Amino acid sequence: MKWTDRLKIRAALLKHQRGNKDEAMAMYESLYNDGVIMANYILPYSVLLLRSGKDDVYTKVREMLVKAQKAPDLSDDRRQQLLMNYAIAVWKLGELDKAVSTLEASHKQAPCSLTYQALGFLYIETGDAEKALAYNMEALDYDDEDSVTLDNLGQIHYRLLGDKEAALPYFKKAHENRPSQIDTLYFLAMYDEEAGRFQDAEQKLTTALEGNFSPLNHVDRQMAEEALERIKAAGKKAENSLEID
Repeated sequence: MKWTDRLKIRAALLKHQRGNKDEAMAMYESLYNDGVIMANYILPYSVLLLRSGKDDVYTKVREMLVKAQKAPDLSDDRRQQLLMNYAIAVWKLGELDKAVSTLEASHKQAPCSLTYQALGFLYIETGDAEKALAYNMEALDYDDEDSVTLDNLGQIHYRLLGDKEAALPYFKKAHENRPSQIDTLYFLAMYDEEAGRFQDAEQKLTTALEGNFSPLNHVDRQMAEEALERIKAAGKKAENSLEID
C-alpha cells in the first residue's frame, strides 16, 4: 500500500472520530474506489453505510466485506466485527438464515458480547421463541448487566410470547443500565401509553428519536415518529376531555 493511502486512511478515520461523518464517508469511498483493501477503514465505512438506513447499501456492504476478508490487517477482533457487519447486510438482503449461520459460526469460534447481542436479536427475528429465549438466557449468564441482552429478553416476552408483564422487568433493567437505548425506550413508552401516561411516553420517544438508529434496532425512525404523533394526539385528547369535564 502506498504511503499516501496510509495518510488518507488516517485522515478519514480522524474525521470519523471527530464526528465529520459525511467527509469521512467521502474519503472512505474514494479509498475503496481506488482499490485500497484495508480492514481498518473498510469496517468503519461499512458501519456508516449500514447506519444510513438506505436500502441500496446492503449489496455494496456485502461486496466490500467479502473483499476485506483478504485485507492484510484483518486481526481476529476485526474479523468478528466483519462477520457481524456481513450478517447484518445479508439479513437486510432477505437472507436471515445465512445471517444466523454466519454469527453462529463466529460465536462458536469466539463467544463475545457482540455476537451474543446480535445473534440474540436475530433469533428473535426468526420467530423461534424457544431458541431465542434459551440463547438470550445464556447471554445473560455471560453478562447479566448487558443492556442489549436485557432488551432482547424483554422483546421475546413482549413480541413473541405476548407476556407484557414478564417483559417489563427486563426493559426496566435495560433502561437503568442504558437510558438512551432506542428499542427499550420505545417499548417502555408503549407501557406508558397503555397506562395513560402520555407525557412520559412522549418524553421517552423524543429521547429515542435523538439517538442513532441501527439496523439491529427493531424500531426504526419512522416507527418511533408515528408512535410519537399518535401519543401526542392521545395526550391532547385527554387534556381536552378534562377541560370539558
